[in-house]
Amino acid sequence: MRILEVLTYYRPWVSGLTIYVERLSRALAAQEHDVTVLTSQYEKQLPRYDVMDGVKVVRVPVAARVSKGVLMPEFGPMAWKLAQKADVIHLHLPQFDAPGVALRGRLMGKPVVLTYHCDLELPPGAFNRLVNKVVLTMNQIAGHFADAVVTYTRDYGTHSPFLSQYLDKKLHIITPPVELSVCSTAVSQNFASQHNLDLTGKKVIGIICRLAAEKGVEVLLNALPLVWEAHPNAVVLHAGQYQNVLGEEAYAAKLAPLFAKYKNQYHLLGNLDGADVTAFYRQLDVLTVPSLNSTESFGLVQIEAMENSVPVVASNLPGVRQPVAMTGMGEVVPIGDPVALAQALIKILDNPAAYQRDPYLIAESFSPQETAVEYIHLFQNLLAGQKRGKTVEPPPYERLRQMRDDE
Repeated sequence: MRILEVLTYYRPWVSGLTIYVERLSRALAAQEHDVTVLTSQYEKQLPRYDVMDGVKVVRVPVAARVSKGVLMPEFGPMAWKLAQKADVIHLHLPQFDAPGVALRGRLMGKPVVLTYHCDLELPPGAFNRLVNKVVLTMNQIAGHFADAVVTYTRDYGTHSPFLSQYLDKKLHIITPPVELSVCSTAVSQNFASQHNLDLTGKKVIGIICRLAAEKGVEVLLNALPLVWEAHPNAVVLHAGQYQNVLGEEAYAAKLAPLFAKYKNQYHLLGNLDGADVTAFYRQLDVLTVPSLNSTESFGLVQIEAMENSVPVVASNLPGVRQPVAMTGMGEVVPIGDPVALAQALIKILDNPAAYQRDPYLIAESFSPQETAVEYIHLFQNLLAGQKRGKTVEPPPYERLRQMRDDE
């Protein structure tokens, strides 16, 4: 099958959305499907045409930027050209260009699948309110032209203003792909020394995200004094981009004093890749996802941590609370509440054994191969003219719930 994946940012850009598409595309290619990714050339040094892990990548030059969005005059003609060669068009939202691509698919009679990764909630301000409205309009148009809409969990689908309108029509729930690189004992042992860390005898709290306002990093920073009262030796490892994050300069400046104050206990590691990501999780006693709004729809990092036997404290956001709810491997806390976050972290650090579950079942349930099979089944049904909606979660979620209920 010839599949066209379309999204604004692709690798080497690092975000949950790009990692999702990368894992899915590689899994589809490994199953001998012809996969092409259409995306932006967000940095001029990136090649226009590339092949990454068996996936063809076509990047369109960026003429201008609007907030975190990009304007690409050449995008439409390239989308038309590639769509003609595809059997299925797969769009990833939020994406400004999605309506035009979806319309092209409709005109060509090609099935259009839209995966909705999250609601867009930009920081306060008149301009950002305008951007939000424009993106919402673009989403609605793309949704109208799409044959199927996919999201990660029914929980998020029920609470999202965009997704909820498709609950009884064309909404499909497909397990997100999670995959970690194999990490040797030597790499794991060397991780701390590579980053000048002394973790001997310390409790280690992890967070993995870029420094962006919606990620709630300040909630963790404000929770730490209470954590240190119970565990004075606790340290934080923060993986993810923290410098020159597009559109987050003011947020970084706001948090800089606290980073400076806690520099001996809060370690900013920057982006990690490959085996170093697995090594990062192996250092942790607990991971936290303190996100603040629905731009976070699941938190793939939670499953990555759980696959490494690391419990999680997550915000009580639709979708984000689901990994803990499915597995029982952590705690869910009120959004933006540093006291509740501190209490949950302390509870897990005091008794980590109470949160241990089968990491192999979790890994199996969220494998990219499992995700790819679900998508191919959907694509085949659409190509055969079967456009029935499916709001029932797939078997892997049921296996996870059974694991939780058996405890």
